[in-house]
Amino acid sequence: GFLVPAFAPVFNYEDLAAFMEAVPPPWVLKPRFEAGAVGIRQAHDPEAVWRTLDQLDDKQSFYLIEQFVAGDVYHVDSLVWDQETAFSVASRYGRPPLAVSHGGGVFTSRTLATDSDASRELLETNARLLHAFGLVRGVNHAEYIRGQDGRFYFLENAARVAGANLDRMVLEASGIDLWTEAARIEIAQVRGEPYVLPETRGHHAGIITCLAKQEWPNLGAYADPEVAWRLHKAHHASLIVASPEARRVSALLDDYAERFAQEFLAVAPPKSSERF
Repeated sequence: GFLVPAFAPVFNYEDLAAFMEAVPPPWVLKPRFEAGAVGIRQAHDPEAVWRTLDQLDDKQSFYLIEQFVAGDVYHVDSLVWDQETAFSVASRYGRPPLAVSHGGGVFTSRTLATDSDASRELLETNARLLHAFGLVRGVNHAEYIRGQDGRFYFLENAARVAGANLDRMVLEASGIDLWTEAARIEIAQVRGEPYVLPETRGHHAGIITCLAKQEWPNLGAYADPEVAWRLHKAHHASLIVASPEARRVSALLDDYAERFAQEFLAVAPPKSSERF
């Protein structure tokens, strides 16, 4: 009952050829055991797929081919206890992570207004998905794409805390530290005690990140009172803004993204998948 992009395993070449004949390009070749956009390769015609598989050699069976669905990418970060969602927050990326990873640019994400139709639909869909998956307890990060038809397609799911400092964004918006709560859930399970979610706050937050041409970029000019966190990491510029007002977060992120691109942005080749 969940919408997903069409996909096929990369095992049997006849099945693969049939998939490419039935599903229009572009397609993506995705590693089945990687995180984020690492190792994803896009192809616009069958010849590109066959060339890529030749390069992958014996590693090709660790990939799948999937229809590329254009649209905005969303993520839902959740805590689950006793097969029920105890906490979840929905957010939307600026540019899709795949586009940033492969083409460079400024990465952003922002929490959705809790009363928005998109937030309500995503949280309801995500709760059903985690229940269907049979997740008993723990932390979860799921991603969805809203296609050009306006519908949400499930992309991927991981039983872990989100990367790219998205956990910090969730913390600044809700007051919930996903790492801390993941530990509390496990401790409650071991002790045979009920898990109780701490009190949350209904703020909004957004994160902005890019590779920086400066070794230690100076973020001193970004001094709005809504700036809640800054990353201290060589050749990275990143900060989080938080506010009770969703519009204020969006306005700051839009302004900062343009300034980051002008002042800091550096582009590096995408990471390849070498784990296999």
